[in-house]
Parts: sequence; structure tokens; C-alpha cells
Amino acid sequence: MPEETFQERTEPPTDKRRQDARRKGNVAKSTEINSVLILLGGLLVLRIGGRWMLERVAWMFKHFFGMISTPEISEETARAVATEAFAMVARITLPLVAVVVVLGILANVLQVGLLLTGEPLTPKLEKINPLSGLKRMFAVRSLVEALKNIMKIVIIGVVAYLTIRGEFRNFLGLADTASNVVYVFMLTVAYKIVFRIVLILLFLAVLDYAYQRYEHEKNLKMTREEVKEERKQMEGDPQIKSRIRSLQREMGRRRMMQEVPRATVVVTNPTYLAIALRYEPVESDAPMVLAKGKRAVAEKIRAVAEEHDIPLVEDKPLARAMYDRVEPGEQIPMEFFTAVAEILAYVYRLKNKAAA
Repeated sequence: MPEETFQERTEPPTDKRRQDARRKGNVAKSTEINSVLILLGGLLVLRIGGRWMLERVAWMFKHFFGMISTPEISEETARAVATEAFAMVARITLPLVAVVVVLGILANVLQVGLLLTGEPLTPKLEKINPLSGLKRMFAVRSLVEALKNIMKIVIIGVVAYLTIRGEFRNFLGLADTASNVVYVFMLTVAYKIVFRIVLILLFLAVLDYAYQRYEHEKNLKMTREEVKEERKQMEGDPQIKSRIRSLQREMGRRRMMQEVPRATVVVTNPTYLAIALRYEPVESDAPMVLAKGKRAVAEKIRAVAEEHDIPLVEDKPLARAMYDRVEPGEQIPMEFFTAVAEILAYVYRLKNKAAA
């Protein structure tokens, strides 16, 4: 951009700028939403199926250690044990992995929709430029990310402290209980801590997504010069468009002039306007305008009419009215029927006299 490179970005982004940014993978997205949804889904899976998973793991260890301890173990037996162990681990972890994958994809779709692009993976020099790295390090976005991480650490510490303090009396009663009861109690407290942290982080993730949307819109804003340049690219150069319109008008005038020899009469003003009319009862119910023009175009219409012995009839009011109301290729409105009928009758009388 020439002189307005440092112009303030005050204009809202256009649809084309949004599409270009989306094509490059530049979209409003919060990684906190992905992390929290995955963590929440995994936590619910462990809450619902955790007991079953622990029982299967305990059975697996007991079963396989029992098989391995047999003295007649061979290479084939070890291979079979390893295969069975791998299949068992896959069955145990499959629900958790499936939920994590589905929630990870769902979090992205909810934020940016279906978007497949390899543009962010394209190697770029500015990504490894030390100066660009320093700018990003001390940018406002980096400060916000740092504050966000500090806030998460504080929240985790406070929630864990408050939860443990609330369960402190129950801790004192675990001295004379069985180890499995202590184990279940510890898992319950840990689940409470993690679940409360996840709920608070979910609220923070929603706020972070709103901030990312605001930041994204701010970065997409354009200067007035950028809007003008984009409009030129979308609509084309004004000079070229003017030239195209000029050529289109010229072609239209040529086609119109080719229709003048078929006219029945030409109504004039007498020199400023000219309108070529054709009326054949077998062709149409009403007279039709074949051509019209003013000044130089009107002179050409009159010249062609004289060349082909087409009558010229002067009628200033009718010529003005029809020029404003009727386009070439259209039939005249009913309000002009009487005036045009009189002109046609006059033309037919002239033809009859010429024939006689």
C-alpha cells in the first residue's frame, strides 16, 4: 500500500477477507474449550466405568502374571500372552479414547465448523524469525495467555485446598479403617477436586472463546485503502469497466440500426429524437419500437430511414413521451395507441397515393 500503509484499521472486515482468513486457517478458536471438554469427558468416563476398568486391570495382572510364572513357558506362549494383553488393554482404554477423540473433534466443529486446510502447516520464514518471536513474546496476546495460565494455577490450588479442608474431619476418621476404604475415599476426594476444577475451567474457557472472537475480529479489521483495493479487485478496474460498457452500448446501437430498415415509420422531434416503429398485424397486436435515439443516434436513424424510403413523421409530444416510456423490442403502451394509429393511417395514405 502506498502512502496509507499505517492507516488505522477502522473498517469492519468484508466477506472476502473473512473467507481468505478462514482458508488460511485463521479462525477464532480457543484451545481451552478443547482441553476442558476432553478433560470433562474423560472424567465422566472414569466416573461411570472406572470401577469396571480397575477390575479388568486387576484381573489382567492376576491372569497374566499367573501365566508367566508357569515353568513351561515358551516363546509362543509369551507371544500369545503379549497379544492377549495388548487386546485387553485396547478393550479397557477404548471407551476413554473414543470419548476423547469425539469430544476433540466436536470442540473444533462447534467453534469453527468443518474446516480442512493445510495452510498453517506450510513452512514460513517469519515463523522462525527471531524478531517476530520477540514481538510475539512481548505482545498483548502473550500477556493475556500468561495471566490466564497463572489464573488457572491459582484456581487449581484454591479449589484443591478448599475441598481438602472440607474433608479434613473425614481424614481423621480413616486411621482405623481398612485400606480399601481409604483407597475409595481418596479417589472420591480426588474426583471432587478435579470435577470442581473442570467446571470452573469450563466457565473460563467460554470467556476465553469470547476473547478470541473479539481478538480475531480486531485483527481482521481493514483500513479504508484496503477496502477500496479489494473493491477494485472484486469489481474490476473502473476504466476497463467503462470501456466494456462503451463497447456494449456500441454493439447495442449496431443491432438497433440493423432493425431500422424493417420499420413502418420513424417518429421524430424533428432533429433531437427519432423513434422507429413497426406494425404488422400478423406479427403483433400493437406497434413495436425497433430503435430509438437522440442527437447523433437520431440522425443515423433518420439517415437509414431515408435510405430505405421509410416515412419520417414529426410529432414532438409523442416522440418525447415514447422515448421516456418504451425501450427497443417493446410494444407501445395503450395510451399511445390513438396517436400512433393516426400516424400509421397517414403513412398508409401516403403509400396508397404513391402506389396509385
